[in-house]
Amino acid sequence: MAKTRIKAKLKKGVVTVKALSKHPMLSYQEAKRANKETNFITYYKAEVNGKIVFEASTSQFLSKDPYMKFLFKGDDVKKGDTITITWSDLKGKTEVSDAKIK
Repeated sequence: MAKTRIKAKLKKGVVTVKALSKHPMLSYQEAKRANKETNFITYYKAEVNGKIVFEASTSQFLSKDPYMKFLFKGDDVKKGDTITITWSDLKGKTEVSDAKIK
C-alpha cells in the first residue's frame, strides 16, 4: 500500500506536484518525551522517465505527515507519464509510490 498520495498536473510545459507522505516524523526531542525511538524522513526523491526531477535531504524539522509541493519543467514529459516518489527514513525504511501525470 502506498504511503504517499501524489497529484501531478502538466500545464504549459510545467508539472506541478503535490505529495502527502504518511510518516510520524519523531524528532529527537519528541521521541525522548514520548519514550519512543527517533525516526524521520531523511531523503526524498521524485523521478519521471528515469530522470530525477526533485531531490532533497531532509531532517527532523519537517512536520508529521509532510506535504511537499514542487514544480519542474516538463520538456520531455507528457500527460500519462508516471512520476515515482521515493523516500527513506532514519530506520532505513524506504517507501516508493507513483502516480500518472494528468
